[in-house]
Amino acid sequence: MTGRTRMAVTAAVATLAASCAMLPLVDKSAWILQAAFLLALQSVVGALARRVPLARPVTVAAQALVTLLLLTVAFAGDQAVAGLLPGPDVFREFGQLVQEGTEDVGRYAIPAPATAGIRLLLVGGVLVVGLTVDAVAVTYRSAAPAGLPLLALYSVAAGLGQGGSGWLWFLAAASGYLLLLLAEGRERLAEWGRVFAGRRTAPPAAGPAPGRASTSTVPVRTGRRIGALALGIALVVPAVLPAMDGGLFEPRGRSEAAGSGRGGLTSVKPLVALQDNLNQPANRELLRLRSSAENTRDLYLRIVALDRFDGASWQTTERPLAALPAVLPTPAGLAPGVRTTRIDTTVTASGAYAQNYLPVPYPAEEVRTEGRWRYEPEGRILAGERGQTTRGVRYQVASLQVDPTAAQLASAPAPPEQVLRAYTQVPRSLPPVVAQTARKVTAGSANAYQQAVMLQDWFSVGGGFQYDTQVASGTGTDAVVRFLEAKRGFCIHFSFSMAAMARTLGIPARVAVGFMPGTPLADGSVSVGSKDAHAWPELYFEGVGWTRFEPTPSRGTTPEYAVAAPAGGGEAGAAPAPAPERSAAAPPAPQDPDACPPAQKKLGECLPAARQADGGGQASGGPSAGAVAGIAVAALAALGLPLLPMLWRRRVRARRLGGPGLHAEPSRPVEPGGGPPDAAADTPTAERTLAAWRELTDSAWDYGIPPDDSRTPRAAAERIVAAGALEGPAAASAARVATAVEQVLYAPRPRPTAGLAGDVECVRAGLHAAAGRGARLRAVLLPRSAARLLWGLARSRSAAARRIRGLRLRTSPRA
Repeated sequence: MTGRTRMAVTAAVATLAASCAMLPLVDKSAWILQAAFLLALQSVVGALARRVPLARPVTVAAQALVTLLLLTVAFAGDQAVAGLLPGPDVFREFGQLVQEGTEDVGRYAIPAPATAGIRLLLVGGVLVVGLTVDAVAVTYRSAAPAGLPLLALYSVAAGLGQGGSGWLWFLAAASGYLLLLLAEGRERLAEWGRVFAGRRTAPPAAGPAPGRASTSTVPVRTGRRIGALALGIALVVPAVLPAMDGGLFEPRGRSEAAGSGRGGLTSVKPLVALQDNLNQPANRELLRLRSSAENTRDLYLRIVALDRFDGASWQTTERPLAALPAVLPTPAGLAPGVRTTRIDTTVTASGAYAQNYLPVPYPAEEVRTEGRWRYEPEGRILAGERGQTTRGVRYQVASLQVDPTAAQLASAPAPPEQVLRAYTQVPRSLPPVVAQTARKVTAGSANAYQQAVMLQDWFSVGGGFQYDTQVASGTGTDAVVRFLEAKRGFCIHFSFSMAAMARTLGIPARVAVGFMPGTPLADGSVSVGSKDAHAWPELYFEGVGWTRFEPTPSRGTTPEYAVAAPAGGGEAGAAPAPAPERSAAAPPAPQDPDACPPAQKKLGECLPAARQADGGGQASGGPSAGAVAGIAVAALAALGLPLLPMLWRRRVRARRLGGPGLHAEPSRPVEPGGGPPDAAADTPTAERTLAAWRELTDSAWDYGIPPDDSRTPRAAAERIVAAGALEGPAAASAARVATAVEQVLYAPRPRPTAGLAGDVECVRAGLHAAAGRGARLRAVLLPRSAARLLWGLARSRSAAARRIRGLRLRTSPRA
C-alpha cells in the first residue's frame, strides 16, 4: 500500500470514527453502514483521481460530483434522470428532505427515529466532512487542519447527545484523528529517511541492516509518543474547562429552542431541554420577578404552546408572526362573566439566560419591553427575531388571573367547530389503549370538566404514578403507552399523556411549556430557576378559554377550580380525598436548609440560607479561579503549539549565523545534508562556514528543495539555484557559500570568508521571492527542516538508553 493510499484509508477511518459520536442520536444505527459504504466510494474516486493524476482542484471537484450522484441514488433516485443524474426535481426533493430533517431534529427527543430527512442530514453530513478531510489531508497533504471538520462533526453530536458514554465517542474521534496524523508523519518521515540516510555506525552483525532502525523505527516510535501526549492533553484540558449545558432553558447563552424563521414560528425541543434542566445539580436562577399578585402560587410563566400532536410527539404549529401590539387581544373563549384580576409583573432575565421566547404569565394583556419581539396570536407567544433573546432583558407584563368556578366549567357549552377540529385531532397511529384508558378513568363523568379533573387526579394522586426525571423522554407512537404501563416519568410525560387522553375524549387540549411559580424571597421578589422548568396541559372550555391543569405529582400547584370532586365520580376515576389538600398555597422554601422537607430536597427546591439572605443573587457565581486558569493555559497552549516549529527554526538560524561561539561542536559529525561527516575542520572559521552551509541547505529544504548527500557542495549549490529559480545576487551568494565550504573541506589551510551570514540571508530572500504564497507560509509556519528536531530527540533518547544499559551492566552482580 502506497503512502497516499494509506492516507486515504486513514482519512476515511478518521471520519467514520468521529461520526460514531452521532450513533446515540438515532434509534437505529443502520445509517452508519450506508454512510461508510458511500464514504468508501468517495475515497476510491479520490484515490483514482490522484493516481491519474488530476490537478488538485479537479480531484476535489470529481469527488464532490460523485458525492452528489451517490446521494441522488440513495435518497432521490425516483426523481433523478435515469435514476442517477440529478435534475431540478432532485434538488427540490433534497430541499424538502432537509426541511423535514431539520423539523424532525426539533420534533423528536433522543434517540430520534431514523426518518428520511434525518438520515439525509446524517449521511450527507458525514460525506461532506469526509470529502473535506480527504481533500485537506490527502489531496493537499496537510493532515493537521483536517482536524477542524472532524472536530465540528464530533461537536455537533456531543452538543445534541446526552448520557454518560460521551468519553467513548471522544476517544473514538480523537483516535481517528491521531491515526491520521501518524499516517502523515510516517509518510513524511519515510521520505526524509530515503533522501537523507546519512552514514551511521554499523550495528552488530546479527542486527538489522545499517540505518534501517534509525530511519524508520525511531521516528515512528517518536510519532507514537507525540500522539499519546497530544491525546493526554486533549483528555485533560476539557476536564478543567467549565461544563457546558444545553437545552430550551440554556443558562450559558446558547438557546436550543428554534427562533423565528421565514416569518413563522418554528418548533422547540422540550423533551431534551426540560429533562436536562431538571437533572442539573444546581438550581441556577434564570429570572427574577416582582408581582402585584397577593399569592404567586398560580403565577406560571408560559413560553410556548405545543398544539400539534402526531401520535409520537407534540410540537408547535408554524404560524406567521405579527408586530407586537400595544394591547394584546382578548383571550380566545373568555366570557365577561368569569372573574378576572389584573396583575402587574416586572421580570428581569439573567445575563446568562438566552431564550428566543419571552416567558410571560397567561393570558397577558400588555407587554412592554425593548428589543425585536414579534407576536403569534393563536398561541399568544412572543418570539424574538434576528437574534433577539432574553439575555439581560427587563420587561413589564400586565396579565389576567382567571378564576372560573367549577360550576362555570361544568356548564361550559360545546367549543366552536374550528377549535374542536384543530385541537382534538388524534392520529390513527395512536394505540387504542390510550383512548380505552381515558374512558375507563373517566367512567361515570357527567361532562368534559369532570373528565378533566378525573384525568388530572388519576395522574397526580390516585393512579400510582411516580415523579422521576431519570426516565428516558421517549418518542414514537408507543411512548404514551409505555408511560401508562411504567407509571414513572416527569412533567413532559404527565402533560403529554393527559393532553392526548383528553383529545380522545373530545376535549380540546394542548401542552404549555415554561416555568412554574418560583421561590419567594425575603425582599418580596420571586426567583425562578432552571429547576422550575415545567410543562402542563391546557384544556379549552368555552366561556373560560384555555385552562391550566396540573397532573404532575409533587410539582406545581393545582388550581382552585380543579380540585372539586366530579359529581358523578366513577369507580376508576373518582377524585380521591387527598386532592383538595393539594390546592393549598405552596409554602415558601424554608430559610434553614436543615428544615427543608426531604421531598423538596430531592427535587432541588431548597435554596441555601446565604442565598436567601442576600436576596437570591445569581445561582452561579461564574467559573472558578481554577477554571479561568485552565482556560488561560488551554488558550496559550492552543496558540503556542502551532508556533513551535517556527520558533525553533528561528532560534536555530540565529545560533548558526550569530557568532563564532554559537555553533555545533566541531568534533560532532555533520548532520545529514550538512556536508560529509569526515570533515576535519575544527577551527572557528570552519565552524562558522559549516554552520552557514547547514543553514543554507535547511533554508532550501524549507522551500521544498531537500538536501542531497550525494552531491558536492558546488553541485548542491547549483541544484538549489536551479530548483529555486535564483538569479543575480542570490545565485552568486549560494556559489560563494559553496566555495567557502570547499575551502574548509579540502584546502590545507582554509581562508576565512567574510559575509557568509549575509550570503545565506540573500539566498533565503531569493527563495522566498520565487516561491508561491502557500510555499512561503509553509516555510515560515511549518518548516520542513524541523524534522531535525525529531531526529535530535531520537538521538538523545537512544544515547540515554545506552547510558542506562551501560550503568546496569556495571552495577549488576556477576554470575
